[in-house]
Amino acid sequence: MTHQLIAGVDVGGTFTDVVLFDARARSLRVTKVPSTPANQSEGVRVGLQVLLPDLGRLDKLAHGTTVSTNTMLQASGARVALVTTRGFRDVLEIGRTRRMLPSLYDTTFTRPPPLVPRPLRFEVNERLAADGSVLIALDESELDHIAHAMRMAKAEAVAICFLHAHINATHEARAKEVLQRSLPGVWITTSAEVVPEFREYERFSTTVINAYLLPVMDHYMSSLGARLGEAGYRGKVFTMSSGGGIMDLDAARSMPVRTILSGPAGGVAGALWIAKATDLRDFITCDMGGTSTDVCLIENLQAASVSETAFAGYPIKGREVAINTVGAGGGSVAYMEAGRTLQVGPRSAGAEPGPACYGRGGTEPTVTDANVVLGRLGPRLLGGVIRPDLQRATVVVAALADQLGVASAEEMAEGIVRIAVAQMANAIREISIERGYDPSEFVLFPFGGAGPMHAAQIAEEIGMGEILVPILPGNLSALGLLASDQRHERVQTFMTRLSTLDRATFSAALDEHVRRESAELQQRGFASDAMRFQHALDMRYVRQAFELTVELPEGVREPQALRQVFLEAYTRHFGRADAAAEIEIVNLRTTAIGLTDHPVVSPVREAVRRLEDAAIGERPMISGGRSSPAIVYERERLPVDAMFEGPAIIEEEGATTVVPPGWRGHRDASGNLRLSANP
Repeated sequence: MTHQLIAGVDVGGTFTDVVLFDARARSLRVTKVPSTPANQSEGVRVGLQVLLPDLGRLDKLAHGTTVSTNTMLQASGARVALVTTRGFRDVLEIGRTRRMLPSLYDTTFTRPPPLVPRPLRFEVNERLAADGSVLIALDESELDHIAHAMRMAKAEAVAICFLHAHINATHEARAKEVLQRSLPGVWITTSAEVVPEFREYERFSTTVINAYLLPVMDHYMSSLGARLGEAGYRGKVFTMSSGGGIMDLDAARSMPVRTILSGPAGGVAGALWIAKATDLRDFITCDMGGTSTDVCLIENLQAASVSETAFAGYPIKGREVAINTVGAGGGSVAYMEAGRTLQVGPRSAGAEPGPACYGRGGTEPTVTDANVVLGRLGPRLLGGVIRPDLQRATVVVAALADQLGVASAEEMAEGIVRIAVAQMANAIREISIERGYDPSEFVLFPFGGAGPMHAAQIAEEIGMGEILVPILPGNLSALGLLASDQRHERVQTFMTRLSTLDRATFSAALDEHVRRESAELQQRGFASDAMRFQHALDMRYVRQAFELTVELPEGVREPQALRQVFLEAYTRHFGRADAAAEIEIVNLRTTAIGLTDHPVVSPVREAVRRLEDAAIGERPMISGGRSSPAIVYERERLPVDAMFEGPAIIEEEGATTVVPPGWRGHRDASGNLRLSANP
């Protein structure tokens, strides 16, 4: 059944963005409200009711949340206990004796302590062989003593991680049954449920993180459900996963580790939805919000992905959108470091108190304050309640200028912005140049409340000549939630060399993935014509330590064809490949996609025919140490294909686009802004 009213909500560090799509009228409405860090669900409810006071009329809600992200960053998760195979109590502590990315070359990096302290790590007699056969049966009597010790230690969640459980999950499943009887009200998760893949350290770590987040996510989801229910909402709640698809409430509750990149993944989904409606196939997203900036490389309409990441120093196994994050956002605080040097971020003013110009108690200069001083951000109302104050911004920026011996607040403001821009440009270099891509061959795709304001400077810094600012840039992550399908990945360890690969066994394994996922999607209400399946393989050269995830083209099953697919991917990533070396498959991956209703937006309706009629004023804007009058345009009034020259400022609800001298642009028929550097 087609949903008539669907909403997407993205909870950020500063603002909560809401998009409401009316399928019958084919219209979109958006709003921003200040986030409520103490209880994110309150900001979600308030934002929804701004657009739709009667939530009983809402058919579907999808939201991106930072609950898991914040819990990890603030180390505020549950008290977790671990049950593992005898002799493997210290796997979490030993790890792989190497620094976790992205701090591989950071000499100041300090590895965080295990999320489970040693007194809460328990061993039990059981042992499986590498092929899953039972060497030592599970001693269930030991579990009763372990449960008693956990109760005494007041454990809130339990992670069960046995050796080789990815091959045979019987012992883990039985241990869970026994502990559930003895520990009512305690969350219990097993490694076979979370990461059915080999590599015990990464599997154990991911499972422990999932347990660490379980009670926190359940509390949030319960609070959100209660608040929405009080407001009349009776539909389902979906959450964006780190892999780029939405998951239902039950899945999010049981697998919160898959929501750590929930918000940023929504932005990538929104960017792909916009790009598919244009001629854009290769681009780099730049989502700059109030707290951080997230960048992602899109090649041929496919977002880069990874099968293992490190977050807050802890490894997480599982396929995710490859997003690079830096602590540079509109609320990033500028301050003087030792040696009288200027630092911007990663500390943020957040939603409370926020930048000084918001007049909510902030006393430190931020990137947003710097933009107000430079005339780039005017007194237009933000989030429906906040009007930037030039005087407050000037006072705090001037105070920092005095500390550093800078001549003026304006010069100090430009310095703040330049440092923030350099940080974002470096983040883009890491996902492009350092991976063999030339950023000049990609289009910069900025969004978020602050992305379009800095896009031209970022492009200049990294040598990009084209920019596409999408419709509703300040709410694109929320819009991406509406444009996302339900996705679930099934993974199976399948260690086989290509030289000995049995095609029938290989095909049967992939077919079994499709059969199981089809049944799962059918239970969720999807018809067969609304199901799609995509296969991928984790492959490597024999004797390599780590593997490369390779997308499997439709119908490719023969070993020689698989070899060619791997060699092409390896060459793309590393510059060269050994065509004669032995190659092996490590894991099979199948992504099941349940197609959902997507918003359809009507073409632009022109309000005026002349560019000058879209102008709403003029104000001085400082760029490169010079102040020049910049024409301020109302984005919704810009005529299609009417070319404007910088310096110019394009204002709209939720975002401001800055067009500096040397740049020009126009609004296309879909409502996107296309900017290019003057030749």
